[in-house]
Amino acid sequence: MDKKQIILRSWMFVPGDRARMIEKAFRLPVDAIMMDLEDGVAASEKDTARRQIAASLDQVAARLKEDASTHTPSRYVRINAVGHERMREDLALVVRPGLEGLVVPKVETPEQVKIVERILDVREPELKMPANSVRMLVAIESPKGLFNACSIASASPRVIGLIFGAEDFSRELSLPLRREGEARDLIYARSALATAAAAAHVQAVDGVWPDLKDPEGLATFSRQSRRLGFSGMSLIHPSQIDAVNAAFTPTADEIDYARRVLKAFEDARERGEGAVAFGGQLLDYPIVDRARQTVELAESLGV
Repeated sequence: MDKKQIILRSWMFVPGDRARMIEKAFRLPVDAIMMDLEDGVAASEKDTARRQIAASLDQVAARLKEDASTHTPSRYVRINAVGHERMREDLALVVRPGLEGLVVPKVETPEQVKIVERILDVREPELKMPANSVRMLVAIESPKGLFNACSIASASPRVIGLIFGAEDFSRELSLPLRREGEARDLIYARSALATAAAAAHVQAVDGVWPDLKDPEGLATFSRQSRRLGFSGMSLIHPSQIDAVNAAFTPTADEIDYARRVLKAFEDARERGEGAVAFGGQLLDYPIVDRARQTVELAESLGV
Protein backbone atom coordinates (compact mmCIF):
# COMPACT_ATOMS: atom_id res chain seq x y z
CA MET A 1 0.00 0.00 0.00
CA ASP A 2 1.15 3.53 -0.75
CA LYS A 3 2.80 4.84 2.42
CA LYS A 4 1.41 8.32 1.73
CA GLN A 5 -2.15 7.04 1.77
CA ILE A 6 -4.17 7.79 4.89
CA ILE A 7 -5.24 4.53 6.49
CA LEU A 8 -8.96 4.29 7.22
CA ARG A 9 -9.48 1.47 9.73
CA SER A 10 -13.23 1.47 10.32
CA TRP A 11 -15.85 1.81 7.60
CA MET A 12 -19.47 1.99 8.78
CA PHE A 13 -22.50 1.43 6.58
CA VAL A 14 -25.29 3.97 7.13
CA PRO A 15 -28.69 3.66 5.36
CA GLY A 16 -29.00 6.60 2.99
CA ASP A 17 -32.68 7.13 3.73
CA ARG A 18 -32.13 7.64 7.48
CA ALA A 19 -31.37 11.34 7.97
CA ARG A 20 -30.89 11.11 11.74
CA MET A 21 -28.53 8.16 11.42
CA ILE A 22 -26.40 10.01 8.88
CA GLU A 23 -26.23 13.11 11.06
CA LYS A 24 -25.26 11.01 14.06
CA ALA A 25 -22.62 9.15 12.02
CA PHE A 26 -20.86 12.44 11.24
CA ARG A 27 -20.11 12.76 14.98
CA LEU A 28 -18.89 9.22 15.62
CA PRO A 29 -15.21 8.19 16.06
CA VAL A 30 -15.38 6.00 12.95
CA ASP A 31 -12.78 6.63 10.25
CA ALA A 32 -15.20 6.53 7.31
CA ILE A 33 -18.93 6.29 6.73
CA MET A 34 -20.51 4.63 3.72
CA MET A 35 -23.89 6.23 3.12
CA ASP A 36 -25.80 3.47 1.38
CA LEU A 37 -27.89 3.60 -1.77
CA GLU A 38 -27.61 -0.10 -2.58
CA ASP A 39 -28.60 -3.15 -0.51
CA GLY A 40 -29.42 -1.18 2.63
CA VAL A 41 -32.18 0.85 0.95
CA ALA A 42 -35.46 -0.48 -0.41
CA ALA A 43 -36.24 0.21 -4.07
CA SER A 44 -39.12 2.46 -3.10
CA GLU A 45 -36.79 4.63 -0.98
CA LYS A 46 -33.92 5.11 -3.43
CA ASP A 47 -34.98 8.60 -4.50
CA THR A 48 -35.47 9.67 -0.89
CA ALA A 49 -32.03 8.31 0.00
CA ARG A 50 -30.34 10.15 -2.88
CA ARG A 51 -31.92 13.45 -1.86
CA GLN A 52 -31.08 12.90 1.79
CA ILE A 53 -27.44 12.07 1.10
CA ALA A 54 -27.13 15.07 -1.24
CA ALA A 55 -28.56 17.36 1.44
CA SER A 56 -26.19 15.94 4.07
CA LEU A 57 -23.18 16.45 1.80
CA ASP A 58 -24.28 20.02 1.07
CA GLN A 59 -24.46 20.70 4.80
CA VAL A 60 -20.96 19.34 5.34
CA ALA A 61 -19.60 21.31 2.37
CA ALA A 62 -21.11 24.51 3.81
CA ARG A 63 -19.56 23.85 7.21
CA LEU A 64 -16.18 23.15 5.63
CA LYS A 65 -16.40 26.39 3.65
CA GLU A 66 -16.98 28.33 6.87
CA ASP A 67 -14.35 26.42 8.85
CA ALA A 68 -11.80 24.27 7.00
CA SER A 69 -10.84 22.57 10.27
CA THR A 70 -14.30 21.02 10.62
CA HIS A 71 -13.86 17.28 11.14
CA THR A 72 -16.10 14.42 10.09
CA PRO A 73 -15.36 10.83 9.17
CA SER A 74 -14.39 10.37 5.53
CA ARG A 75 -17.59 10.61 3.49
CA TYR A 76 -18.27 7.83 1.00
CA VAL A 77 -21.47 6.76 -0.76
CA ARG A 78 -22.20 3.18 -1.82
CA ILE A 79 -23.89 3.47 -5.20
CA ASN A 80 -25.88 0.86 -7.09
CA ALA A 81 -24.16 -1.63 -9.37
CA VAL A 82 -22.26 -0.41 -12.43
CA GLY A 83 -24.42 -0.55 -15.55
CA HIS A 84 -27.72 -0.31 -13.70
CA GLU A 85 -29.80 2.78 -14.47
CA ARG A 86 -29.92 3.45 -10.73
CA MET A 87 -26.15 3.96 -10.74
CA ARG A 88 -26.40 6.88 -13.15
CA GLU A 89 -29.21 8.38 -11.08
CA ASP A 90 -27.04 7.96 -7.98
CA LEU A 91 -24.04 9.70 -9.53
CA ALA A 92 -26.16 12.54 -10.87
CA LEU A 93 -27.14 13.50 -7.33
CA VAL A 94 -24.41 12.42 -4.91
CA VAL A 95 -21.31 13.55 -6.80
CA ARG A 96 -21.02 17.04 -5.36
CA PRO A 97 -18.79 19.06 -3.04
CA GLY A 98 -18.59 17.32 0.32
CA LEU A 99 -18.24 13.86 -1.22
CA GLU A 100 -14.86 12.19 -0.76
CA GLY A 101 -15.45 8.85 -2.42
CA LEU A 102 -17.69 6.15 -3.81
CA VAL A 103 -18.06 2.54 -2.76
CA VAL A 104 -18.58 0.71 -6.05
CA PRO A 105 -20.34 -2.64 -5.49
CA LYS A 106 -20.21 -6.00 -7.26
CA VAL A 107 -17.26 -5.17 -9.49
CA GLU A 108 -15.95 -8.03 -11.61
CA THR A 109 -13.87 -6.34 -14.33
CA PRO A 110 -11.53 -3.34 -14.68
CA GLU A 111 -13.87 -1.88 -17.31
CA GLN A 112 -16.56 -1.38 -14.68
CA VAL A 113 -14.14 0.83 -12.76
CA LYS A 114 -13.36 2.72 -15.96
CA ILE A 115 -17.07 3.41 -16.54
CA VAL A 116 -17.35 5.16 -13.16
CA GLU A 117 -14.03 6.93 -13.72
CA ARG A 118 -15.23 8.42 -17.02
CA ILE A 119 -18.40 9.75 -15.40
CA LEU A 120 -16.41 11.34 -12.58
CA ASP A 121 -13.97 12.88 -15.07
CA VAL A 122 -16.96 14.75 -16.54
CA ARG A 123 -18.83 15.55 -13.34
CA GLU A 124 -15.97 17.04 -11.32
CA PRO A 125 -15.18 19.97 -13.66
CA GLU A 126 -18.89 20.62 -14.17
CA LEU A 127 -19.24 21.06 -10.41
CA LYS A 128 -15.91 22.91 -10.03
CA MET A 129 -14.57 20.09 -7.87
CA PRO A 130 -10.81 19.38 -7.85
CA ALA A 131 -9.77 16.82 -10.44
CA ASN A 132 -9.58 13.25 -9.11
CA SER A 133 -10.97 14.35 -5.75
CA VAL A 134 -13.60 11.58 -5.67
CA ARG A 135 -11.94 8.29 -4.79
CA MET A 136 -13.22 4.74 -5.18
CA LEU A 137 -13.39 1.85 -2.73
CA VAL A 138 -14.20 -1.15 -4.93
CA ALA A 139 -16.24 -4.07 -3.60
CA ILE A 140 -15.21 -7.58 -4.61
CA GLU A 141 -18.24 -9.82 -4.09
CA SER A 142 -17.88 -12.74 -6.49
CA PRO A 143 -15.32 -15.38 -7.53
CA LYS A 144 -14.90 -13.65 -10.90
CA GLY A 145 -14.21 -10.35 -9.17
CA LEU A 146 -11.70 -12.03 -6.88
CA PHE A 147 -9.74 -13.54 -9.77
CA ASN A 148 -9.60 -10.07 -11.39
CA ALA A 149 -8.97 -8.21 -8.12
CA CYS A 150 -5.44 -6.96 -8.80
CA SER A 151 -6.28 -5.61 -12.27
CA ILE A 152 -9.45 -4.05 -10.85
CA ALA A 153 -7.48 -2.32 -8.09
CA SER A 154 -5.01 -1.04 -10.68
CA ALA A 155 -7.65 0.15 -13.16
CA SER A 156 -7.71 3.77 -11.99
CA PRO A 157 -5.64 6.06 -9.75
CA ARG A 158 -8.94 6.90 -8.08
CA VAL A 159 -9.08 3.42 -6.50
CA ILE A 160 -7.84 3.64 -2.91
CA GLY A 161 -8.86 0.18 -1.80
CA LEU A 162 -10.73 -3.08 -2.18
CA ILE A 163 -13.49 -4.13 0.19
CA PHE A 164 -14.64 -7.72 0.59
CA GLY A 165 -18.37 -8.35 0.18
CA ALA A 166 -18.65 -11.44 2.36
CA GLU A 167 -22.38 -12.05 2.15
CA ASP A 168 -22.63 -11.91 -1.64
CA PHE A 169 -19.47 -13.97 -1.97
CA SER A 170 -20.88 -16.59 0.42
CA ARG A 171 -24.03 -16.78 -1.67
CA GLU A 172 -21.98 -17.37 -4.82
CA LEU A 173 -20.27 -20.31 -3.10
CA SER A 174 -23.51 -21.62 -1.53
CA LEU A 175 -21.96 -21.48 1.94
CA PRO A 176 -24.02 -22.15 5.09
CA LEU A 177 -26.25 -19.30 6.20
CA ARG A 178 -24.67 -19.04 9.64
CA ARG A 179 -21.06 -17.95 9.85
CA GLU A 180 -19.00 -19.96 12.33
CA GLY A 181 -15.71 -19.33 14.10
CA GLU A 182 -13.46 -16.76 12.44
CA ALA A 183 -15.20 -17.24 9.09
CA ARG A 184 -12.72 -20.00 8.31
CA ASP A 185 -14.68 -20.88 5.19
CA LEU A 186 -13.77 -17.48 3.73
CA ILE A 187 -10.07 -17.36 4.66
CA TYR A 188 -8.83 -18.17 1.15
CA ALA A 189 -10.96 -15.47 -0.49
CA ARG A 190 -10.13 -12.86 2.15
CA SER A 191 -6.41 -13.61 2.04
CA ALA A 192 -6.43 -13.50 -1.77
CA LEU A 193 -8.17 -10.12 -1.75
CA ALA A 194 -5.70 -8.68 0.78
CA THR A 195 -2.82 -9.97 -1.34
CA ALA A 196 -4.29 -8.46 -4.51
CA ALA A 197 -4.71 -5.11 -2.77
CA ALA A 198 -1.10 -5.21 -1.58
CA ALA A 199 0.08 -5.98 -5.11
CA ALA A 200 -1.80 -2.91 -6.36
CA HIS A 201 -0.61 -0.78 -3.42
CA VAL A 202 -4.11 0.03 -2.18
CA GLN A 203 -5.93 -0.54 1.09
CA ALA A 204 -7.67 -3.85 1.90
CA VAL A 205 -10.93 -3.59 3.86
CA ASP A 206 -12.50 -6.75 5.26
CA GLY A 207 -16.22 -7.55 5.38
CA VAL A 208 -18.53 -7.04 8.34
CA TRP A 209 -18.93 -9.16 11.46
CA PRO A 210 -22.74 -9.50 11.38
CA ASP A 211 -23.52 -10.68 14.93
CA LEU A 212 -24.01 -7.61 17.12
CA LYS A 213 -24.51 -9.82 20.16
CA ASP A 214 -21.07 -11.41 19.86
CA PRO A 215 -18.41 -8.78 20.73
CA GLU A 216 -15.83 -11.49 21.42
CA GLY A 217 -16.40 -12.89 17.94
CA LEU A 218 -15.94 -9.40 16.51
CA ALA A 219 -12.66 -8.92 18.36
CA THR A 220 -11.34 -12.30 17.25
CA PHE A 221 -12.45 -11.79 13.65
CA SER A 222 -10.94 -8.30 13.39
CA ARG A 223 -7.61 -9.48 14.83
CA GLN A 224 -7.59 -12.27 12.27
CA SER A 225 -8.33 -9.72 9.53
CA ARG A 226 -5.25 -7.78 10.48
CA ARG A 227 -3.15 -10.96 10.48
CA LEU A 228 -4.39 -11.75 6.96
CA GLY A 229 -3.14 -8.39 5.73
CA PHE A 230 -6.23 -6.19 5.93
CA SER A 231 -5.72 -2.61 7.07
CA GLY A 232 -9.37 -1.96 7.91
CA MET A 233 -12.81 -3.50 8.25
CA SER A 234 -16.42 -2.60 7.52
CA LEU A 235 -19.07 -2.55 10.23
CA ILE A 236 -22.79 -2.12 10.66
CA HIS A 237 -23.28 -0.54 14.11
CA PRO A 238 -21.61 2.17 16.23
CA SER A 239 -21.05 -0.38 19.02
CA GLN A 240 -18.44 -2.07 16.79
CA ILE A 241 -16.30 1.02 16.14
CA ASP A 242 -13.94 0.85 19.12
CA ALA A 243 -13.14 -2.84 18.65
CA VAL A 244 -12.39 -2.39 14.95
CA ASN A 245 -10.25 0.70 15.47
CA ALA A 246 -8.30 -1.08 18.21
CA ALA A 247 -7.66 -4.15 16.06
CA PHE A 248 -6.05 -2.10 13.29
CA THR A 249 -4.07 0.24 15.55
CA PRO A 250 -0.56 -0.76 16.67
CA THR A 251 -0.45 -1.52 20.39
CA ALA A 252 1.93 0.22 22.77
CA ASP A 253 4.06 -2.94 22.90
CA GLU A 254 4.20 -3.16 19.09
CA ILE A 255 5.22 0.49 18.81
CA ASP A 256 7.88 0.14 21.49
CA TYR A 257 9.31 -3.00 19.90
CA ALA A 258 9.36 -1.37 16.46
CA ARG A 259 11.22 1.66 17.79
CA ARG A 260 13.79 -0.56 19.51
CA VAL A 261 14.31 -2.49 16.29
CA LEU A 262 14.94 0.74 14.40
CA LYS A 263 17.34 2.02 17.04
CA ALA A 264 19.29 -1.26 17.12
CA PHE A 265 19.57 -1.21 13.34
CA GLU A 266 20.65 2.42 13.19
CA ASP A 267 23.20 1.97 15.98
CA ALA A 268 24.69 -1.07 14.24
CA ARG A 269 24.92 0.75 10.92
CA GLU A 270 26.72 3.65 12.61
CA ARG A 271 29.26 1.14 13.94
CA GLY A 272 29.73 -0.19 10.44
CA GLU A 273 28.31 -3.61 11.23
CA GLY A 274 26.73 -5.53 8.35
CA ALA A 275 24.85 -8.18 10.36
CA VAL A 276 22.55 -6.76 13.02
CA ALA A 277 21.37 -8.96 15.90
CA PHE A 278 18.45 -7.97 18.10
CA GLY A 279 16.45 -10.05 20.54
CA GLY A 280 17.92 -13.30 19.32
CA GLN A 281 17.27 -12.67 15.62
CA LEU A 282 19.06 -11.06 12.73
CA LEU A 283 17.54 -7.85 11.47
CA ASP A 284 17.29 -7.71 7.72
CA TYR A 285 15.77 -4.94 5.63
CA PRO A 286 12.21 -6.38 5.40
CA ILE A 287 12.00 -6.56 9.21
CA VAL A 288 13.35 -3.03 9.56
CA ASP A 289 10.92 -1.75 6.92
CA ARG A 290 7.98 -3.35 8.78
CA ALA A 291 9.16 -1.71 11.99
CA ARG A 292 9.33 1.64 10.22
CA GLN A 293 5.84 1.13 8.78
CA THR A 294 4.50 0.37 12.26
CA VAL A 295 5.95 3.58 13.68
CA GLU A 296 4.70 5.65 10.75
CA LEU A 297 1.20 4.16 11.05
CA ALA A 298 1.13 4.88 14.78
CA GLU A 299 2.22 8.48 14.19
CA SER A 300 -0.40 8.97 11.47
CA LEU A 301 -3.08 7.71 13.87
CA GLY A 302 -1.82 9.90 16.72
CA VAL A 303 -0.91 7.02 19.05
